Amino acid sequence: MDKSKIKKVVLAYSGGLDTSIIIPWLKENYNNCEVIAVSGNVGQADELEGLEEKALKTGASKLYVEDLTDAFVDEFIIPTVQAGAKYEEYMLGTSFARPIIAKRIVEIALAENADAICHGCTGKGNDQVRFELAIKAFAPDMPIIAPWREWSIKSRDEEIEYAEAHNIPLKITRETNYSKDKNLWHLSHEGLDLEDAGNEPMYEKEGFLEMGVSPIVAPDKPEYITMEFEKGVPVALNDKKMSAKEIILELNKIGGENGIGLLDIVENRLVGMKCRGVYETPGGEILYFAHNYLETVCLDKMTAHKKQEISVCFAELVYNGQWYTPLREALTAFVDKTQENVTGKVKLKLYKGNIIKAGVWSEHSLYSEEIATFGADEVYNQADAAGFINLFGLPIKVQAQIKNKNNK
Repeated sequence: MDKSKIKKVVLAYSGGLDTSIIIPWLKENYNNCEVIAVSGNVGQADELEGLEEKALKTGASKLYVEDLTDAFVDEFIIPTVQAGAKYEEYMLGTSFARPIIAKRIVEIALAENADAICHGCTGKGNDQVRFELAIKAFAPDMPIIAPWREWSIKSRDEEIEYAEAHNIPLKITRETNYSKDKNLWHLSHEGLDLEDAGNEPMYEKEGFLEMGVSPIVAPDKPEYITMEFEKGVPVALNDKKMSAKEIILELNKIGGENGIGLLDIVENRLVGMKCRGVYETPGGEILYFAHNYLETVCLDKMTAHKKQEISVCFAELVYNGQWYTPLREALTAFVDKTQENVTGKVKLKLYKGNIIKAGVWSEHSLYSEEIATFGADEVYNQADAAGFINLFGLPIKVQAQIKNKNNK
């Protein structure tokens, strides 16, 4: 990259530690270039407060704050839930937020005639891949600046020192310096004491959890909820019609209060290392559970089993930043077909971090009490099972006969 040609840079800006120091660093190292900051609002709430003032004070010429919440839910979260896609139990909260943000950043960069796009992802993480693959999908020739792969800064402590030297205000201290990612779906925690896999997360410590509480301090009384789906999309919560986004936000509140959605995992990163993180996804865990619960009565055996297979592939594509690929689109088309009859209602009991099934109903249900009953029925002839077993077991029988013949 010829730095002398970089006059205007669009920066993926969160206002966190990394991107806060990147603005002055870019101006120092790229010929005092103009820096346009772009923040994609995917539901990080209070993290957006004061963002414009901070960006301008640290050297940005302007800040775009783009509301992507509806598209984030409808075009990324819901299709992933419908696919039943989880990466090693992780519900992909950071993963599927990156492509939609990166796409909007590209749109703004092209409109602003920018010379490059910059992000604050580290060279050790997955997000650098997710951002850059999305950028390549929509601006294949756009230069990309990744300071973590260039500068001499080696740690978050050194980042704080740089910020202090440049009078950049921070909301964190060295003691609360977890690496976090927050959106309307989840909150992730990495770093500090969590880097030692032998340390128990401090769930009961005040201020650690932000979206909910530890199951230990959750109410001693269970809470019941009902959820309705139409073609795999949540449409009502507790008999109240709501958008999918509204349902997720309300589930976050209900689930958080009942200690739902905590995940402590050592995951296999795309770049080859294992990394330990703690995730809060209260509404997401309930939504995955409810959707899967309804599918157990609406999907036939072959479709359900094939869908389980492709859910692994779908999750890996999302985790690896390959959202904008033909394969992901093809898998989504398959999932959409499977959802045609996933319409109905589920009832759940939430209690101290647990989700308990309490009833499922669907006009498309394939479950027949009359057929499944242990009592008398008029629709299932148990004598038919003998012929079925004879045919199903024929290969085993023939193999045994040949083996016995050859052993004589």
